[in-house]
Amino acid sequence: PVSPQGAMGRVIRGQRKGAGSVFRAHVKHRKGPAKLRAVDFAERHGYIKGIVKVRAAPRPRGSRAAAAAPAPPAVPAALVPALVPALVPSAVAALLLSAAQLNIGNVLPVGTMPEGTIVCCLEEKPGDRGKLARASGNYATVISHNPETKKTRVKLPSGSKKVISSANRAVVGIVAGGGRIDKPILKAGRAYHKYKAKRNCWPRVRGVAMNPVEHPFGGGNHQHIGKPSTIRRDAPAGRKVGLIAARRTGRLRGTKTVQEKEN
Repeated sequence: PVSPQGAMGRVIRGQRKGAGSVFRAHVKHRKGPAKLRAVDFAERHGYIKGIVKVRAAPRPRGSRAAAAAPAPPAVPAALVPALVPALVPSAVAALLLSAAQLNIGNVLPVGTMPEGTIVCCLEEKPGDRGKLARASGNYATVISHNPETKKTRVKLPSGSKKVISSANRAVVGIVAGGGRIDKPILKAGRAYHKYKAKRNCWPRVRGVAMNPVEHPFGGGNHQHIGKPSTIRRDAPAGRKVGLIAARRTGRLRGTKTVQEKEN
């Protein structure tokens, strides 16, 4: 195909990605998004109790998930997959909201948890069903409470601290599957099966390994870029590869003092 600028060349990978249309999601063995229950009347007034019915490791996910079915006489609801904390056996009772005890796997507002509690699948805003500390092995820590403003300060997995509403719910414990990325893949076959369950992004051919017609960095008697790898922001799509609109390149030298922002 001929580009608008008149230069001959093939449509590069970045252009094919943005074109859309030809796409098939890898949805086999998916169990749905891992979320907390939607807040309803039964959960606002007292607590409800459920029994973990389904425990599985959904294919594209790095941590295990479980679905808790409401136990009678609770209001019947659909099974909702949720992240499973480590050390939680199957068929364990899951208690939700303020009357629940501080046991691993229970869901309750962070405002009712003592300082130093380890939590996961933490809500960023009340009722959003869990947005923070969701990756395998991750957790957040409850630091302090302010009863006057009804706010709670938590430490996130990144180390940053955040002030959230004390009504936000969280699962007590650490997300299962910690240390998953510590084990080396070692074989191409394992990488194949890993990304087969996730998305079509493997293997990824380097631009310098291609022919000149297939990539701006292709060609040559040895593999080298042959031109500056930085590229301007308004470059045409077929040329826009490398370090796009880079403010700087090279190694970061020196030290940087980070001041913690107090909320």
